[in-house]
Amino acid sequence: MNWGGMLTPAIRNIIIACTGVFLLQTLLRLFFPPAVTFWFQNEFGLVPLAVTHGLRFWQPLTYLFLHDGIWHILFNMLFLWMFGADLERAWGTHRFYVYFFLTGIGAGLINVLVKTLLDPHGRGMSVAIPTIGASGAIYGVLLAAAIMFPDRQIWLIPFPVTIPMKIYVAGAIAIEFFSTLGTGGDNVSHVTHLGGALVGYLYLRRGLFLYRFRNDYLDWKRRRTRRKFEVYMRDHKNEPPASSDDRWVN
Repeated sequence: MNWGGMLTPAIRNIIIACTGVFLLQTLLRLFFPPAVTFWFQNEFGLVPLAVTHGLRFWQPLTYLFLHDGIWHILFNMLFLWMFGADLERAWGTHRFYVYFFLTGIGAGLINVLVKTLLDPHGRGMSVAIPTIGASGAIYGVLLAAAIMFPDRQIWLIPFPVTIPMKIYVAGAIAIEFFSTLGTGGDNVSHVTHLGGALVGYLYLRRGLFLYRFRNDYLDWKRRRTRRKFEVYMRDHKNEPPASSDDRWVN
């Protein structure tokens, strides 16, 4: 089996980066006092008050590479590979990088915006447990996979049934939406997940908006040119050539 062909370049590099940071987090927990881990997560995780008042402008990027436990990083990287590899093959590595970081950073900024609006004085959720993990970007990847490959069949683990990709992703996003309405604290940033999907949708739809604008503009130019040509022909149809040297070129 060609194991090297299973990992596309961007997927491979993101997995390596996240795994390296996770190993660093593990070493900090094992060999240093808890205060060091607390500092590291609050410095590089996503804390809305730190972004808006502490000017830690790097946090909407760096929080993507931190993870809380082996199962957190394992499932995130597994979903990234399962749903992102074919996207990268279809789009190319550069565009996949752009999409991944755009949705991840966008999800982080939406997290900051929502929590700042709900806790403007920084007494609750805007200074609570830092948000960490690549899940926001991965929900953007899920949405793109549903748009690119809507009818691809997905195993509904642990059940021995398959459903179309579009149904699977719609269900996952619906669960995240209704989870934001609950009052229980499950330590999962559902707002970030939804934010990643929203940014991904807007990014992918922007092409349709631009194409529509471009087509409308070109149609308007064609109509204007046709009107000008009709006016010119009407005004000059009975006039002889300007001089005897004029030639028709076929």
